[in-house]
Amino acid sequence: MSPSGQRTAGSSRRNRAFFIALAAAVVAGLGWGLVWSRGKAIEKPDDDQPIESASRVTVEDGLTVVKVAAAAQKHNGIVTTRLAPAPFHRQIRAYGMVLDLTKLTDLSNQYANATSQLQTAEARLAASKSAYERAQNLYESQHVVSLAQFQAAESAFRVDTAAVAAAQSQVRTLTATAYQEWGTALGKSLVEQTPLVKHLIERDDYLLQVTLPPGVTMKEAPLTALVELGHHPDTAITFISPATRTDSKIQGISYFYKAPASSGLLPGMNVLAFLRSDTTVDGVKVPADAVVWWQDRTWIYRRTGSDSFVRMSISTDLPAPDGGYVVAGLVRPIDIVTRGPQLLLSEEFRSQAKPDED
Repeated sequence: MSPSGQRTAGSSRRNRAFFIALAAAVVAGLGWGLVWSRGKAIEKPDDDQPIESASRVTVEDGLTVVKVAAAAQKHNGIVTTRLAPAPFHRQIRAYGMVLDLTKLTDLSNQYANATSQLQTAEARLAASKSAYERAQNLYESQHVVSLAQFQAAESAFRVDTAAVAAAQSQVRTLTATAYQEWGTALGKSLVEQTPLVKHLIERDDYLLQVTLPPGVTMKEAPLTALVELGHHPDTAITFISPATRTDSKIQGISYFYKAPASSGLLPGMNVLAFLRSDTTVDGVKVPADAVVWWQDRTWIYRRTGSDSFVRMSISTDLPAPDGGYVVAGLVRPIDIVTRGPQLLLSEEFRSQAKPDED
C-alpha cells in the first residue's frame, strides 16, 4: 500500500474511534441524568401529603388515634375550639311539599263571580221591590194601576227575590267549599279577599303543606320553621293554619305554611322542614367547618391529648339558625378541631393505605 493510502486508512480508524467514544459519553451522561432525576423524584415530598411534619396513627382501646406534634399542628394550621353548652329546643324533621294553587285560584275566581252575580241580583231586587210596592199602593188605594200592571210588578219582584236567593246559595256553597278545602285561615282570606290569598294567587308567596312523620304529634305548630333546599340557605316559612288533609304518602299530621317566592321554591318541590318542638335538650353547637364527610356520615375530630385526636360520628339533623349544627349527647368539656379536620382525615387513611402500597 502506498504511503498516502496508509494515511487515509489511519485517519478513518481514528475517526471511528472518536465517534465511538463520543457515543459512549452521551449514553453515560443520559444514564447518570436518569439516575439523578429518579433520585430527586424519590426525595421530593408528596404534594398530597396533608401534614407536612412527622405524625403517626395508632389504635388505643379500639379507637384510631391520630397523633400530631404541637409544632406540626401550628405549621399546618390545625386549631381546636372548646364547645360551649347550647341548650336548644329539639327540632322535628318533617316533609314539605310546595302546592299547586290552581284549585285555590279557580275557587277564588268562582267566588268572585258568585258575589258579583249576587250584587247584580240584589240591585235588581231593590228596583223591582220598589216598583212592586208602588204598583201595589196605586192599585189598592187609588186604582190608578191596572190589575195586570200590578201583577206584572209583583211577578218581577218574585223572580228577582228568587234570583237573590239562588245567588246567596251559590256564595254560601263556595264559602263552605273554601273553608272545607283550605281551612279557616285560607278560607276566610279567600272570602274576605285579604292579602294572604291574594299574595298566594299572584305568586308573591308559595303555599307549603308540611307533614309530620307518622305517630309524631305537637301541641301546636311553631309560628316559624325552616326548610332545607339543596345547597341553598335554609328558608324561613310562616305558619298559616292546620292543613285540611294529610299527605297520602306519609299519613301524618299536616300544617299549611307560606314561603316567599324569592326563596327559590317552586310548586311541586319536596323539601325537608324542621319544626321547633317544646322539648328542651342540652347540646353543643358544632361549626360547619369542623365537620367532615366520609362514607355518607358526618364526623368531627376531638382532642384527646396535647398531640392526639380521635374521629367521632355526629348527627347533623339539627341545623343551627346562624349556621353549623346543634349536637346532643357529646360529653363536655370537649375540644374539637375547627380548622384542619380534613387534614387529619387524610392523614388517618393515608397511614392505613401505606402497608398496602408497600
